[in-house]
Amino acid sequence: MFEVLTFVYENYDPGESCPEPAHLQRKLSAVGFESDEIGDALAWLQGLEGAAHPAAQLPALIAPQPGSMRIYPRHEQFHLGTQALGYLGFLENACAMPAQIREVVIERALAAPGGPVPLADLKIIVLMVYWRFGQEPDALLLDELCGDSSDLVVH
Repeated sequence: MFEVLTFVYENYDPGESCPEPAHLQRKLSAVGFESDEIGDALAWLQGLEGAAHPAAQLPALIAPQPGSMRIYPRHEQFHLGTQALGYLGFLENACAMPAQIREVVIERALAAPGGPVPLADLKIIVLMVYWRFGQEPDALLLDELCGDSSDLVVH
């Protein structure tokens, strides 16, 4: 599923240039993705669309406020895993991810199959959420999300 999402991110702009699901399904199939991967990715993208739609926004009573602290219930801790939780904490502490985007990232990570969510998959989820909201992460965050950390050398 995440290979399909990466392909969509790399080849389509959010909104108008991303084709309708039926056309996208044909395109992905023609590129060589398996039908079950395509189905999972399209269902995940449909959920992302619902989460990003203005009518789906959280009510003001429970909407995250800037500077608020996110408490993760046990089921979220289990599904997200230590690495993903640490990475979300890093993004929050660096003020690189607004609370609204964080909540959509968490919701979409919880919708991903399996668990705990591998860090590489979480980075794809973060990119897809920014992509759907039509926002570009700042250059340093984009480099962190897209860069291969295995090539980094600690000094």
